Amino acid sequence: MPDIFRPEKINLANNPDISESKIQDKIAENPAILGLGDLVLKDKERTQPRAGRLDLLLQDPDTQRRYEVEIQLGRTDESHIIRTIEYWDTERKRYPQYDHCAVIVAEEITTRFHNVIGLFNGSIPIIAIQMNAYKFGDDIGLVFTTVLDELALGSVDEDEEVREVTDRSYWVDRGTEETVKMADKLLAVINEFSGGGYELKYNKFYIGLAKNGQPNNFAVFRPRKSSLNLEIRLPYSDEVQGKITENDLDDIGYMKRWGVYRLRLNEDDLKNKKELLKELLIMAYENSK
Repeated sequence: MPDIFRPEKINLANNPDISESKIQDKIAENPAILGLGDLVLKDKERTQPRAGRLDLLLQDPDTQRRYEVEIQLGRTDESHIIRTIEYWDTERKRYPQYDHCAVIVAEEITTRFHNVIGLFNGSIPIIAIQMNAYKFGDDIGLVFTTVLDELALGSVDEDEEVREVTDRSYWVDRGTEETVKMADKLLAVINEFSGGGYELKYNKFYIGLAKNGQPNNFAVFRPRKSSLNLEIRLPYSDEVQGKITENDLDDIGYMKRWGVYRLRLNEDDLKNKKELLKELLIMAYENSK
């Protein structure tokens, strides 16, 4: 019968056998332990043009998004936060073709600095991760917990909707009559399970959804010449990602900052994978309530 016990929590900053470089190496071996997804190591101790070295540069192989990661044993402090933001700013200016996110990893994210980071969140994409260490005999186990996640920005700015309204012909020209009709078919599916009343709202950068004149963009459509891009607003989960992968949907990549799954659909998908698409749309609809 296995014994269940409460492990001893320890402070790494006071442990002479543990250094930031050791923690850095451990994360570099398996970036997934941070809980930010299946990331890969792009660089370590990355030299910055003006001064200093970025602890870790991680990248999402699907979306190509980059994460500038700084590690600190003990509490967060002013220099740690400033350094993290400076490195993020440097990298995004050097490589503007990528989406970038700053990540702070520390043993203790203090209330004061939690609030300070919160002020930046939204204007600066930043994530704070608390690192807890536990002793198991002669070994040490690490647990990483996101205590301040990046603010999920809406993929649609409601003010923009008012100013950037277009019409159906605009999207037929950008896409085709056939790909716009694909949006019609998905709208019919939505009205089937939602009780009806939804209509397509034609905007400059997307086709959204509205009911009684009020936007509810749990799904967004972008007709193209040969396909329809569908964005479904849902928190990321392995279950949903598994359904998309197992059913061989054309996955463009999950955008964590906006909280949307992006799929490229064709007519065969609407015929052969209608039930799966309906299931995903229902989940997004329920999540929007």
